[in-house]
Amino acid sequence: MNKLYMPSSQPRSHRRWLFLLATLLLFFSPGAFAVTGELDLTSTGVGFFAVAIFVLAYLLVMAEEKIHMRKSKPVLVAAGIIWSLIGWVYVQNGMSADSEHAFRMTLLEFTELMLFLLVAMTYINAMDERKVFDALRSWMLRKGFNYRKLFWLTGGLAFVLSPIADNLTTALLMCAVVTKVAEGDKRFINMACINIVVAANAGGAFSPFGDITTLMVWQAGLVEFQEFFILFLPSLVNFLIPAVIMNFFIKDAKPESVYEDVWLKRGARRIIALFLLTIATAVACHTLLHLPPVLGMMTGLGYLQFFGYYLRRSLPRSLERKRERYSRRGDNKKLAQLGSVVPFDVFNRVARAEWDTLLFFYGVVMCVGGLGFMGYLAMLSEALYIGWNATAANITLGVVSALIDNIPVMFAVLTMEPDMSHGQWLLITLTAGVGGSLLSIGSAAGVAVMGQARGAYTFMGHLRWTPVIFVGYVASIVVHMWLNAESFALFG
Repeated sequence: MNKLYMPSSQPRSHRRWLFLLATLLLFFSPGAFAVTGELDLTSTGVGFFAVAIFVLAYLLVMAEEKIHMRKSKPVLVAAGIIWSLIGWVYVQNGMSADSEHAFRMTLLEFTELMLFLLVAMTYINAMDERKVFDALRSWMLRKGFNYRKLFWLTGGLAFVLSPIADNLTTALLMCAVVTKVAEGDKRFINMACINIVVAANAGGAFSPFGDITTLMVWQAGLVEFQEFFILFLPSLVNFLIPAVIMNFFIKDAKPESVYEDVWLKRGARRIIALFLLTIATAVACHTLLHLPPVLGMMTGLGYLQFFGYYLRRSLPRSLERKRERYSRRGDNKKLAQLGSVVPFDVFNRVARAEWDTLLFFYGVVMCVGGLGFMGYLAMLSEALYIGWNATAANITLGVVSALIDNIPVMFAVLTMEPDMSHGQWLLITLTAGVGGSLLSIGSAAGVAVMGQARGAYTFMGHLRWTPVIFVGYVASIVVHMWLNAESFALFG
């Protein structure tokens, strides 16, 4: 990560906040700033106004479910306002080259992550279109599990799948299973969804592909690919402790099984293999060639495009062979299904990526980057990592991530670049990943599941189990610090 602005000292007076309205015009005057070096805007009206804009934007993001406004809208506007304020001040002081460079560097950080996520989302959408996830759901439905088995199976699969398919996609898939099997049983759906969110976030914490925050840490070069697996046991503890406790409150009953016949589309298994090959390519680019992993992911998108071309060109021959085969068998059901087959189109899968999430990510990164360039992240870093200590700061930030989402928290920490031991970087990776499970609004997985299981999985329903989840949060930290005690020795 590139350190945009880290001044050595910051004014500590808070009295200016009380007189902000009265002195706003004076503070907005460009002549109030020094004209040499990078400008400290933390004690100025411009800085205060930028913080207020960011806070307002994030309040709108947190109210997304209530006001039905997509979360990308307020942060996009806030990012534009914050960087416009920076640009205006730096132009007035003849330092426009500095602000331009800072903006471009922040934009580069986002671009690498966006392209990485775009490829991953495209593969997930391709597998969804080929009915991979529907087939998994159908298999679970046919087995006729009772509530407790369903609780553990969906939670366990969420923990296992999220390191590969990311926590958001995995949570939505498992939630679809629970709501379909236990339709109408709001109490069980709520508890199962809590378990799924906790498991998906815990599973995503020990893989670079499991969450946006772990991806950010990996691409920053602070934790190597194989080192994330050090967090496996702490993450497992984080999932198991609340799950074991909640298990005793689940009724020992069996829901009515709903049979669903799903036909896995042609090429589905090969697309899964290509996705794994793409991940291997990204890891090789980063580990062996010391190039950004986004290079491997974009190469993997090329794999999918070539395979899509093959599927389109070979579709007529494939349909003809299948018609002959099904006709000989007298399988009229599958013959009818052949009539609905459409060619595979990679760009349709790209179009179906979660663009609201990607644009929200852009807005957050640019907002936090702008505030960091003004000097606020340096002030926060001094307060947390010097005023306190790294362990206390990282544990606290994990709890904070439950309130304001882990993406801005992690990006802020990476931009601060605090002087921490390797164990501490693993600790903030863990806490930012699993801390969001404390509240339903604390992670993308929780927010998405609330929308999918509307009325059954709610904020208050999750909040009742927050103390149990917090026990798992604390236990995961203790396990990590015990397993990796030597890596904490340098800075404590």
